[in-house]
Amino acid sequence: MIRTHYSTQITPEMDGSSVTICGWAHEIRDLGGITFLIVRDREGLAQVTLFKKTIDKNVLDIVRGLSRESVVAVTGQVKKEAKAPNGYELVPMSVTVLGKAESPLPMDTTGKVDADLDTRLDVRFMDMRRPGTKAIFRIRHLVLKSVREFLDREGFIEIITPKIVATATEGGTALFPMTYFEREAFLNQSPQLFKQLMMSGGFDRVFEIGPIFRAEEHDTRKHLNEAISIDTEASFLDHEDVMVILENLIVYVYSNVAERGTEYLKTLGMELKIPDLPFKRITYDEAVDIVRDSGEQIEWGDDLTTESEHTIGKTIGEHYFIVDWPTKIKPFYALPYENKPEICRAFDLMHPRMELSSGAQRVHSYELLRSRIEEQGLYADGFDFYLKAFRYGMPPHSGWGLGLERLIMTMLGIENIREVVLFPRDRRRLSP
Repeated sequence: MIRTHYSTQITPEMDGSSVTICGWAHEIRDLGGITFLIVRDREGLAQVTLFKKTIDKNVLDIVRGLSRESVVAVTGQVKKEAKAPNGYELVPMSVTVLGKAESPLPMDTTGKVDADLDTRLDVRFMDMRRPGTKAIFRIRHLVLKSVREFLDREGFIEIITPKIVATATEGGTALFPMTYFEREAFLNQSPQLFKQLMMSGGFDRVFEIGPIFRAEEHDTRKHLNEAISIDTEASFLDHEDVMVILENLIVYVYSNVAERGTEYLKTLGMELKIPDLPFKRITYDEAVDIVRDSGEQIEWGDDLTTESEHTIGKTIGEHYFIVDWPTKIKPFYALPYENKPEICRAFDLMHPRMELSSGAQRVHSYELLRSRIEEQGLYADGFDFYLKAFRYGMPPHSGWGLGLERLIMTMLGIENIREVVLFPRDRRRLSP
């Protein structure tokens, strides 16, 4: 039963060698004198060929009695065969059933018969066996690996911050409350406050890849109530510096996926176009002008609607930044310009389809930060653990948060964000 090879590790040059593969019975074709068993493992497919005249009858009976998607271990001899997957077939010496699958299956795993997204998510364990679904999550792995490689190269230190907190990270976003012994607590909506504390701690550059929770009653193709955020914070850099880091990260991720994920992109039937550097930058004022020119009504100081984002995205046609936002619609920690305090040093990174990231240079003055918290109608004393760090030497610093799922869905041209999450959590789905 001990696996010696994945299907793709076996080559035609191994002709005559004995190997053991483990996987699922993807397909069984009994043609009378010859029976084919296609075994699927994590890496691909292997053809097991049984000739009735020469094969052990017990082995043949086991294969003929198999139900699709049963788990098997096959030990056999490699035989060069140009028509088989990967250019070889296995002539089995033994086939062991490790886990029998019931019939009928809850959904088709070959990709030949489609199923709606809700059905797929209800039996996600089965959906994961489909080649397209598996390809998405192999690419997700490559994206995360690339992010860590890039940020490590740029001198960032990975941290993990609490997900159970006593205070909201920012105003205006609903929180999930929870009972924490005799007190009320919340699921954290961002690592923002904690990563800023790391700047006071002298770590200079930090990043975190972790879950965030937003109790917003959205029911759209781009929103989740639990998502993964890629967050950075860096001392002695301004908002423009961290924008450069962000755009370089995006291009690095695209390039790595294009280079290392060729087989997964091929499975999805797509060719990845790597964005050009630098990304375009437009001001909030210019964004408003584009929206107004399209006929949509928008007042200066309003946040951009989904329709507005689509209008601007069609006009720009590639990744771009919106910079210099009205201070009143950005979080309290975004630093206003000294000579024009109604505008702050905040930015959003946009894909033509949607927002991917938001960031800013942060307020690092204790007095200004406390007043900004109060201006937004928040109770400053409730942020004492956070404000305290700004009284004892806080360097200038900037950072951003990037949505992992949105990055992947826009990269791969996927319409629904739930496609790129193993077990999505939204206002309607809490299981599996």
